[in-house]
Amino acid sequence: MTSVLFNMHDVMLLITIYLCVLFAIFLLALTKGSKKSNLLLACFLLCHAAIPTDNLILFGEAFRAKAIEFSPDIFYVFGTAYWLESVFLLFYVKSLIYKSFTVRKLDYLYFSPFIFYLIFQWVMWFSLTSEIKLEILNGYHLEEQPVYIFLVHLFRESFRVFCTVLCLRELLHYQKQIKNEFSDIEKIDLTWLKILVIGFLVINLQSVIVPIGVITFVEFQTFIDYTLLGLTANYTALVLISVMIFFSLSGSTVFKGIDQNNSMAEDNKNPISPALINTIVEYMKENKPYLNHLLTLDNLSNQLLLQPRLLSQIINRHFKQNFFEFINSYRVKECKLILEKPGNEKITMLQVMDESGFNSKATFNTFFKKLVGVTPTQYRKEKVKS
Repeated sequence: MTSVLFNMHDVMLLITIYLCVLFAIFLLALTKGSKKSNLLLACFLLCHAAIPTDNLILFGEAFRAKAIEFSPDIFYVFGTAYWLESVFLLFYVKSLIYKSFTVRKLDYLYFSPFIFYLIFQWVMWFSLTSEIKLEILNGYHLEEQPVYIFLVHLFRESFRVFCTVLCLRELLHYQKQIKNEFSDIEKIDLTWLKILVIGFLVINLQSVIVPIGVITFVEFQTFIDYTLLGLTANYTALVLISVMIFFSLSGSTVFKGIDQNNSMAEDNKNPISPALINTIVEYMKENKPYLNHLLTLDNLSNQLLLQPRLLSQIINRHFKQNFFEFINSYRVKECKLILEKPGNEKITMLQVMDESGFNSKATFNTFFKKLVGVTPTQYRKEKVKS
């Protein structure tokens, strides 16, 4: 065989397919980490592998003819993955950031566009005879397709944008909420996942422009280079998949899940019991739970025999702080006591940090300067002089 089946752009799509399938198999075989997160990520990757496969079948210069020869029924099969890819990405993000994540009944609504599309494709394509399918495929020209086809594509890409925006919203909510549940957030790194989500959001926004470009060209003769947009999206997707493979395995270790059923929203209707406030203040003073480097809202609420939501509301409403600020303010006070204690002039700052409950040097220095006005070292020097 001497004919060229794939050009450079096709090879790029094949590399994307290979990476996605290989990594999906690896995730399914992996025993470490969350099995649910691994399964959802594998589903996302397999859906993403189906999308360049669909592009190869529909638009690959030589591969399209081979696909027609193989079977006209293979057309539009892989295109169903467009409706699932971003949904699985959303569920994957949720599985990372929520403890005991489960797909709720309302979440199944995300699959309704996929089901409607299956019905649409059955009526418009799969119910046709093979002869009619071959006639349509052999006479196919993108610009000659009915406008409703491009409108379906426009809705599809808009749905993908919608799901990806929800991914970003969940990450931003998590970034805000972790300060209400954890006293140490230094090791929680969202950078790689934000890059991934924002990257796919950009790709999906580009993909929205493609059907708009075709429609404006066909109906109004206004030129938008939708081919370039599509190729740019394909190459960007390859880069993002590579980023995901590089970072996702380590990513599962940096997330500390929050409660999916607990929004920690303030309830301003119910007054806070002064007795509860006094209980919290006395417990913090006598038992010093903040000396535990890994203290969380759940830990403290269990010690106080309070519901986490109630404790969070009290901290937010009465003390005007989130949990992260509340605990670390006590640690700063403990730090000051250690630095002021006679005989501690030569104790190292790392020891001070450790003994006061801090687990991060950056958080230690930042909080101390924020609350005291000077760094711990400067504070020690001032106390020595006085």
